[in-house]
Amino acid sequence: MVIDQRPDDQVYSVDDPIVEIRDAAVTYDEGDSYVLDHVSLDLERGEILGIVGESGSGKSMLASSLLDAVPSPGRLTGEITYYPEDDDPVDVLGLGNDELRSLRWADISMVFQGAMNSFNPTMDLRTHFEETLRAHDADLDAGLERAAELLRDLHLEPERVLGSYPHELSGGMQQRALIALSLVLEPDVLVMDEPTAALDLLMQRSIQLLLADLQEKYTLTMVFITHDLPLVAGLADRMAIMYAFRLVEIGETRDIVENPGHPYTRALLNSTPNLDAPLSEMRPIEGQSPAPVTMPSGCTYHPRCPLATEECRTEVPDYHEVGAGHGSACYHWQESADEVPLVYEESLDNVVGGEGR
Repeated sequence: MVIDQRPDDQVYSVDDPIVEIRDAAVTYDEGDSYVLDHVSLDLERGEILGIVGESGSGKSMLASSLLDAVPSPGRLTGEITYYPEDDDPVDVLGLGNDELRSLRWADISMVFQGAMNSFNPTMDLRTHFEETLRAHDADLDAGLERAAELLRDLHLEPERVLGSYPHELSGGMQQRALIALSLVLEPDVLVMDEPTAALDLLMQRSIQLLLADLQEKYTLTMVFITHDLPLVAGLADRMAIMYAFRLVEIGETRDIVENPGHPYTRALLNSTPNLDAPLSEMRPIEGQSPAPVTMPSGCTYHPRCPLATEECRTEVPDYHEVGAGHGSACYHWQESADEVPLVYEESLDNVVGGEGR
């Protein structure tokens, strides 16, 4: 990976991108309020990318932008390009409604938080699969065979699940059935927006392991969006950290966990519950992230940052290279390790030790 210098931003480009995002912004209030602030990002074919940040940081808006599915009256600008393996590049934001409907399930699919809200409670699961297949003119018999295989991959019994209504399945079963539904048209990219947030820790861990198996078996590219850094650290190849609608750090997972350059990333690690560390060592992040209508000037993290200087308050920082393929949008990334030490580095290493990809 290299840093691609651009007039307005810097992008960590990859060797074989499947999606390129350039200067993506989502605004409301006639352009006065940003809920995604000029994000540029490459997604490598076949990788799992974790996108991590607090609630309200813009993670879900970035996910919706990948499918040009930003809720009205939001306005999405920038460039999003999808690269099929054996076809011409696709300008996602230039597609018509029919083309978008096809792209959203057949090429780039999404799993939302809360499976119950994604299913029609009056339809059994078989009908959900059948309607999805018919909507895309897919072969019904072959599609249902694939659905059964996917359900078995997710440790579900196909006939029982397909014959059930959503309320007859547990939360974990619903979420796994939704993952199978999202993959039934064989998309290249699977975007998951907090897919395990409503589940207990054991089920979260189980689904994480199943997703790793699915990614390998079907050669998927995955985007896993979460506020839970340890959860995604055991799954993702790379992580991107978001704060106040901006991308503030990106790099390989082990580099992010072991040598974070941005003070926010370090504070996020220190505030995360960890079974290997005493509760007394947790460090909550002081203050609150800004709302779209109260965005501070300069680095948006400066009101909460112990390293903030006048430069931070007035100028938006570029990315600085912390390591190979690892960048941090912080003027003081070199001092951050001393000023914001990780309070239990050994236990954080266990997050990716032996399990990271």
